[in-house]
Amino acid sequence: DRDALGRGMIAVGARLARAVNRVFERQGRVLEERYHLRVLKTPLEVRRAVRYVLLNAARHARKARGATPRIDPASSGRWFDGWKRGLVQRDRGPASVARPHSWLLRTGWRRHGLLDPADVPGSARASPTPA
Repeated sequence: DRDALGRGMIAVGARLARAVNRVFERQGRVLEERYHLRVLKTPLEVRRAVRYVLLNAARHARKARGATPRIDPASSGRWFDGWKRGLVQRDRGPASVARPHSWLLRTGWRRHGLLDPADVPGSARASPTPA
């Protein structure tokens, strides 16, 4: 539920802060107000969220280096089966992520089109989200 998720995020933030502070020999908060809960209710909202999570690294890479990686190697994108056909070499090995349980994540978001790995969220190059 919402409360359990909030407590879990606080615990993750505290553990991360301890590790970061240990490495950088510092003290204090690391993730101040970085968590925001918003329940996604429509297929389009879910599509936009999935697109953001899987392709946002490309946006930051473009800003920093001018290069655009196709898929964030630290994401679950290599197991994702919602890429436009033929544009991504999928990892056929065992996935380190759980399969989606809700209709919105399994099927619903696909009503608005599969994702293009060349899309860069928040840039002029980003393809418009289908209506």
